[in-house]
Amino acid sequence: MKRSIDGKVYNTETATEICDISKGYSGDFEHVNAELYVTKKGAFFISGWGGASTRFAKSTPDGNGRVGSEGIIPLSEREALEYCEEHAWHKVEDFFDVEEA
Repeated sequence: MKRSIDGKVYNTETATEICDISKGYSGDFEHVNAELYVTKKGAFFISGWGGASTRFAKSTPDGNGRVGSEGIIPLSEREALEYCEEHAWHKVEDFFDVEEA
């Protein structure tokens, strides 16, 4: 998937995948299939699709509801770190500068 957002191109073909998640059952409002990526320039984003109760949801044309959709969502480094800690904690040190407690 490739999208231009705020003047920046996010491309799953050229970025490095950090981790992927799938939760819920297909057709559920909370079902999500998503991958966390980092670009060659160090920008983080999520690419995927999800149900009507997920961050990928879009408003219906009449504006009275939400439906599942797909997309790319840019993340700050902090948001990406939190996502990685939640879904792939074992890869945190591979992609983020963290220090020992």
